[in-house]
Amino acid sequence: MATIQNPILTGFNPDPSICRVGEDYYIAVSTFEWFPGVGIYHSKDLKNWRLAARPLNRLSQLNMMGNPDSGGIWAPALSYSDGQFWMIYTDVKVTEGHWKDCHNYLVTCDTVDGEWSEPIYLNSSGFDPSLFHDEDGKKYLVNMKWDHRVGNHNFYGINLQEYSVEEKKLVGKSEIIFKGTDVKLTEAPHLYKISNYYYLLTAEGGTKYDHQATIARSKDLRGPYEVYPENPLITSFPYPRNPLQKAGHASIVQTHTDEWFLVHLTGRPLPREGQPLLDPRGYCPLGRETAIQRVEWKDGWPFVVGGNQPSVTIEGPKIEEVKWDRDYPEKDDFDSETLNLNFQTLRIPLGEEIVSLKDNPGHLRIYGRESLTSKFTQAFVARRWQHFNFTAETKVAFNPTTFQQSAGLVNYYNTQNWTSCQISWNEEKGRILELMTCDNFTFDQPLRGNEIVIPEEVEYVHLRVDVNLHEYHYSYSFDGKEWTQIPVTFYSYKLSDDYIQGGGFFTGAFVGMQCQDTSGERLHADFDYFIYKEKE
Repeated sequence: MATIQNPILTGFNPDPSICRVGEDYYIAVSTFEWFPGVGIYHSKDLKNWRLAARPLNRLSQLNMMGNPDSGGIWAPALSYSDGQFWMIYTDVKVTEGHWKDCHNYLVTCDTVDGEWSEPIYLNSSGFDPSLFHDEDGKKYLVNMKWDHRVGNHNFYGINLQEYSVEEKKLVGKSEIIFKGTDVKLTEAPHLYKISNYYYLLTAEGGTKYDHQATIARSKDLRGPYEVYPENPLITSFPYPRNPLQKAGHASIVQTHTDEWFLVHLTGRPLPREGQPLLDPRGYCPLGRETAIQRVEWKDGWPFVVGGNQPSVTIEGPKIEEVKWDRDYPEKDDFDSETLNLNFQTLRIPLGEEIVSLKDNPGHLRIYGRESLTSKFTQAFVARRWQHFNFTAETKVAFNPTTFQQSAGLVNYYNTQNWTSCQISWNEEKGRILELMTCDNFTFDQPLRGNEIVIPEEVEYVHLRVDVNLHEYHYSYSFDGKEWTQIPVTFYSYKLSDDYIQGGGFFTGAFVGMQCQDTSGERLHADFDYFIYKEKE
C-alpha cells in the first residue's frame, strides 16, 4: 500500500465529486468563471491523478459572458450509471446581494474524455445539485434551496425531486428532506444507498475556515434524516494548527478492493510567523484544493480514520500504484494543434480569431481584446498556481503603436485583483516594459516614469515571474541569457480567496499570457513558449 500525500489535487481544485467505474476513479472539480468548464481527473490508485477532461467546452453547454467573478460553475457532481457518465452542474449568474441566480443542468457521455451531450435544463432553485441513482432504477436530484427573503436564513434546506430519463426533466413533487444542523449554510448534498440506509452527505458552515462535512442517514429516501451523533464527519475548524484548513464539501467512494475513502476540499494557508493564530487564520493563494482521507464504518456510521480532522498523509488502498506521465509539459512550445488542458480562458472559449496555434506555427498568437477588468472578452490564456514556489516564463513578440495596446505576463485572481508585466507603447520612449497592478480595484503603475525601454533591434522579450512563498517578482531579458529582476515586490496573499474584499471568493491564483488592445485594432502578440516549473 502506497502512502498518499495530501492534497492530491494541488492548486485551485475545489468541491471534489468522486466516482468509480470498475477499477478507474474520477474526480470532478469546480472551475467557476474559467473555461472550459469542470476539470475531471483520473486515477487508478487514488494517489496519482492526471487531468483527463474538461467536459463543458462548447458555448452551447456553457456561456458565462458577463458572469460575475466567482460565478459560473459551482460544484459539479459526477456519477456513472446505465453504462454512461452523468454530470450535473450549476451556472451561477448572480453572486452578490439577496439572490443567487443559478441554473442547473445535466450532461452525459459514454467516456469521460468524449464529447459530452448538449445540456438538459433542470431547475434554478439553488446550487450544488447532485444526481442520485437509486437501486430501483429511479433517479433523484438533490440541491440546496436558496431563500432570498429578508430576515430568513438563505440556506432553506436540501431539496429532493425525481428526474425522469424519458421526459428529460424533473417530475413529481419537490420537497425538503433535510434542514441541516445548527451550524447552518447546509449545501453540497450527495445521496448514497449503503446497505439498509440512505446516507445524505452535506457541507455546512460555509467554505472558509468554519467549513465542515455533515453526514445523516434515514431508512426512507425522503427522511427524516438523523445526524451522525459525533458530527461533523470532517472539519479543520477546531484544529487551527492543522496545515490542511477549510476541510469540508466531501464525497465518498468505495474502492474495488472494498475500502472506503472520502475526498474533500481543503486550503493550505501561507505560514504566518509571529502573527496571531486564529484571526485571521491566513491566506491560501493556491485556492481550495482536494484532499483524501480513509474512512471506516462502525455501528452503521462512517468515520474518518485518525479523527474528524484531515491527515496530511494517509495509507492508500490495497491497489498497486499506477503513475501517469505529467499532464502538462514543463515547457510548452505550442507545437500542437490544441492547447494543453491545464490552460483556460475566462468565461467563454476564445475562437481562432482571438487565440490561434496556427496563424504563426510554433507560437500562441493572441489578438488583443478587452482589459483584465472585463467580464466579457479578455484575450487571456492562463493556468493555475499549483505550488507555493515556482517559476513561470514566456517569450513574446509584440509591436504596439499606442499605449492602448499591451501584452505580456499576468498573475491574476479576478477582474479586481491582478498584476501584469507588459510590453506597451509610450509617446516619448517608444516600446516599453511596464508594470500594472489592480488591488481590490485600486490601480497603480509602479514603474511610472521609470518604464524600461525596449531596444529597437529586439524582436522578442523574455518575461518571467518567480514566486517564492510570500512574494513574487517579475524579471525580463532581451536575449534570453541575461536576466534583470524588476525591483518591485508583490505579495502572494493578495491573490487569495481570503484577501479579496474580505474573503468569500472561490477560485485561486492563475498565471498566464495576455494581449489587450482597447483601441479596437486587435493587434496580436506572439508567444513562443510557456514554462511552468515548480521550485524545491
